[in-house]
Amino acid sequence: MTEANLTEAKLHDATLTAAQLEGANLTRALLRGANLAGADLTRANLTEANLAQGTLTGAELVETVLYDADLTSADLSGANLTRADLTRATLSGTVLIDGNLTEATLERATMVETVLDGSTMSGCRVYGVAAWGLDLTKVEDQGNLVITPAGEAAITVDNLEVAQFIYLMLHNRKIRDVIDTVTGKGVLILGRFTDERKAVLDGIKERLRNLNFVPMVFDWDKSSGRDLTETVQLLANMSRFVVADVTDAKSIPQELLSIVPHLPSVPIRPIILAGQREYAMFEHFAPYPWMLPLFEYNDRTHLLENIEEGILSPVMEWEAGSKKKDDLEEQLRARDEEIERLRAALDARESEG
Repeated sequence: MTEANLTEAKLHDATLTAAQLEGANLTRALLRGANLAGADLTRANLTEANLAQGTLTGAELVETVLYDADLTSADLSGANLTRADLTRATLSGTVLIDGNLTEATLERATMVETVLDGSTMSGCRVYGVAAWGLDLTKVEDQGNLVITPAGEAAITVDNLEVAQFIYLMLHNRKIRDVIDTVTGKGVLILGRFTDERKAVLDGIKERLRNLNFVPMVFDWDKSSGRDLTETVQLLANMSRFVVADVTDAKSIPQELLSIVPHLPSVPIRPIILAGQREYAMFEHFAPYPWMLPLFEYNDRTHLLENIEEGILSPVMEWEAGSKKKDDLEEQLRARDEEIERLRAALDARESEG
């Protein structure tokens, strides 16, 4: 049935095991409870199809369109959904054990108690996804989840629940006002997104994740209609510190200009490939004490082997020094207040006399 036209076909409880349905049109087809185990649905169109309680174990769904499809309580264990379009799909109670969702689109999909044990979700687009009651501890790979819609600068995170959280921060001002005061473990990573430079940024992200931080990578090289300055400021506000690779600087000057002068509580560790020179206006940030000294690395391996010494240690030292300064200022403020209190008491006594 390759490329067959089965639009609105009524196939309730049908047995279609290992069926060849590559490129078939199953728009609005009624497949509730159908058995499609091992079926080949590569590039098939299942827009608005009803597959609730169906069996699609081991099915090939590469680049399959499942826009607004109902997959409630369906079994897709071992199914290959690479680059599938699941926009607005209902995946409540759906079983995706050992499923391959690499680069699939899950924008605005509903995922309530979806079972994802052993699944791979690397590179999924998850803008607006509603994910509730999920156990993500057994997911094989959920790296590089894109939380922004197509056409906007890509912001990637490595956890589906974190993706929802960051999305709310970007689109709900009331929540932003609360979270702006929280530093936690977030680390904003800025730099170029050419293949060579991205490999470095991805390496930093992986090392920081292993050290129990929550890295956030902002790709500003892509076109976007969003206020990029506001976005990078918000992400920096939610970060404990910022790592900025100024090698082959392109968008970095604008990014740093938007955050350095305005965030004295967020230390920034700039790094650069040995042999490169920082861009002309970089010296503009020298007066800001939270802009830490530039760290030179020889290559990607050298950088990753020196993450703790080259990046974390200077940040920790700055934080310790900043706390001592805050404590001293608090002590001086308390002393001045006490002096003013005693002076007022003395003046009052003299007035009484």
